[in-house]
Amino acid sequence: MAGGGRVNRAVITGIGVVTPIGIGVQSFWQALLAGRSGVRQIQSFSTDGFPVRIAAEVRDFQPEDFVDNRKSLRIMGRNITFAVAAAKLALEDAAGATRSLDPTRFGVTIGTGMVAANLEELSRAIAHSLDQQGQFDLQRFGREGMGQLFPLWLLKRLPNMVAAHLSIIYNIQGPNNTIVTACTAGTQAVAEALRLIQREEADVVLTGGSDSRIDPLNLMSYHLLGALSQRSSPPESASRPFDRGRDGFVLGEGAAVMVLESERHALRRGARIYAEVAGAASSFDAHSVTGPEPSGRGAADCMRRALADAGCTADQVGYISAHGTSTILNDAAETRAIKTAFGPRASRVPVSSIKSMVGHLIGAAGALEAAASALAISERALPPTINYETPDPECDLDYVPNKARQLTPGIVLSNSFGFGGQNAALVLREWSG
Repeated sequence: MAGGGRVNRAVITGIGVVTPIGIGVQSFWQALLAGRSGVRQIQSFSTDGFPVRIAAEVRDFQPEDFVDNRKSLRIMGRNITFAVAAAKLALEDAAGATRSLDPTRFGVTIGTGMVAANLEELSRAIAHSLDQQGQFDLQRFGREGMGQLFPLWLLKRLPNMVAAHLSIIYNIQGPNNTIVTACTAGTQAVAEALRLIQREEADVVLTGGSDSRIDPLNLMSYHLLGALSQRSSPPESASRPFDRGRDGFVLGEGAAVMVLESERHALRRGARIYAEVAGAASSFDAHSVTGPEPSGRGAADCMRRALADAGCTADQVGYISAHGTSTILNDAAETRAIKTAFGPRASRVPVSSIKSMVGHLIGAAGALEAAASALAISERALPPTINYETPDPECDLDYVPNKARQLTPGIVLSNSFGFGGQNAALVLREWSG
């Protein structure tokens, strides 16, 4: 039931995260409040000759610590292992959410995206497919090159495999959805989980996002679009949302998975509740596949509709978790959109972007920001926007610069905007029985 009614409310009872600044809720949250950056020189492959050499990688992650069936690792891409780890942490945090649960009342909705091919594996296949003149021969590829590929190669790269693995591991037999709407995927996955609870199609939903695109092909692709920051020294200073010196985003990777329960189910088992997911909305700019609509009208409409869905107004919002990518066009458009949606009050609402610390997790970004929003509500503090040094006349809101702020936000609006003009927003609020 939409509109913030008392029936079929959805609450967050467990959070699991795998991020460039920490694995697990406590390490992640403490790093956010400390303003710690996870951006470093890339270590997972050699960037010699690359124009971009930095990213926010997940370090010190051992998938074997989270995957009981070691054979499964052969068909798990990095994004899948992140999701499996985050889901395990979330269910442990929720402490009994699935005990005695009918598996057909258990659902999963996950945001993710494209997974690049392994270039080393492909290069071996191509090397075996060259004719005597060194030209690629498609027929030879079919005869000899194909044999260089792992037979289950495709299963590591299908987007729906994230949700599939989670469902197999935890016997999730209810609704199952994979959302691939670029940078809004994680947000829209949580929105879909909310709808499943509201429609009484599930009592518990594992929801969030997982993505890993820090590989040579994706790094080069985003660079060719002109989307990535060219800063490299020091790497920690590259992601600077809303700052006048921003020049692009920094690729990040990781996962955030939450346990979303119907309020009735959570109360029956005496669960600890972080926050309520009260509303959601999406819209489309219908303007350009590469840049946001300059006035921010589509994003503003999305914010308004999310607030209406939650049954609250802009005057009640205590904090905005911004999309805040650190690109010139996106940050300015989001600022205009907030001004349009909030009117004169826009300058008095704290806004911050955790992408300044974790980079842009693409399909997982909105999910991680929703998790941070829930923690902001439960922990009564706002994460900062770090690297904010020089104000931009086009970005003139309160961006919680550089230092965390002790504040009880009550109601949080979390924004996500994606390539193509996709907009999505969530409204989270402090739960009260």
